[in-house]
Amino acid sequence: MAKPTTIKVRLNSTADTGHFYVTKKNSRTMTEKMVVRKYDPVIRKHVEYKEGKIK
Repeated sequence: MAKPTTIKVRLNSTADTGHFYVTKKNSRTMTEKMVVRKYDPVIRKHVEYKEGKIK
């Protein structure tokens, strides 16, 4: 069976608040780790979120 093109990734906040987002990414076109600037509701600011594994 073929491997799916999209995988689920967990975006962890770099502000060490423990907040995270779960999103999908195409693993064939985006081979590097995802880094996105998103809103962290714990500290109520926009911070960088870096890709981590879903446990």
